[in-house]
Amino acid sequence: MSPTRAWSEHRWIYLGAIVVLVVVAVVGLFTYTQQKNTNEAYRKANQLNEALAADGFAVRDPATIADTLGTDGGVVCEDPNSALRRGLWLVQISNGAAGPGQRPVIADKRILEAGAEVVKVYCPDRLDDYQQKINDLRTGNTVND
Repeated sequence: MSPTRAWSEHRWIYLGAIVVLVVVAVVGLFTYTQQKNTNEAYRKANQLNEALAADGFAVRDPATIADTLGTDGGVVCEDPNSALRRGLWLVQISNGAAGPGQRPVIADKRILEAGAEVVKVYCPDRLDDYQQKINDLRTGNTVND
C-alpha cells in the first residue's frame, strides 16, 4: 500500500480529527476567558460585600452580586447620572404608591451611601458625579434599626 493511497483512504479521519482538535482549542480558550471574568466578578462582589458589611448592611450572596453586576457593574455603571436613570431612581425612593398617591419621601442617607459603595467598587471614575447627585437630595435618618 503506497503512502498516497493510505492518505486518500483515511483523509476523512484525519480531517475530522483536525476539526475536533480546533473546536476543543476554541472551547478551551473561551472557557479560560470566562473563568477569568468569573474570578474577577467574585473578587469585586466580595469587595462590595465587605464594604456594605462595614457600613452595617446585611451580607449578600457573592454569587448573586457577581451574576448581577459582573465585572463592570452592568447597568449601574453605564451612565449613573443620566436624566432617565436619575428619574427612575427617584421614583424608586418614593412612598411606593401608584398614580396620584405617589409622593416623594426623605430617603435614608445610608441607602444612598450603599449605592455609592457599588459605584466605588465597580466604576470609581464616576463616583464624584454620583456623590454630587446624592448630596443634592434631602436625606435623613428614616430607617429604624
